[in-house]
Amino acid sequence: MDATQALADLTEISSQVEAAVLFDEGGAVAASTLSDDAAAAALAHAAGRLLDRAGANATQVEAATPDGSVFVVREGSRRIAATAGPDPTTGLVFYDLKSALRDAEPPKRRRARKATDEA
Repeated sequence: MDATQALADLTEISSQVEAAVLFDEGGAVAASTLSDDAAAAALAHAAGRLLDRAGANATQVEAATPDGSVFVVREGSRRIAATAGPDPTTGLVFYDLKSALRDAEPPKRRRARKATDEA
């Protein structure tokens, strides 16, 4: 599944997610639910900084205010961030984000087996 479809599925199954962005460790946006590219880049940048501030070993972060939350998940060089309204079900949002990140992973190429001659 591609990144755009993974985010479409995420917002369909997770009513708590208001906006989401998939991006890499350099901040390059692969897909977003936001219609504005600048807003998607800003969310990716802010989420990346949030992960950086949490430390190299942090794999997920939530920043919550009375008005809503931002969630960020890191897996290797790939990241996903989402915004949610007040009082989200944190564990469920993290689960949905991890699933979307996994779903957006490009398929691994199979190595062709070397043919052997049997004589």
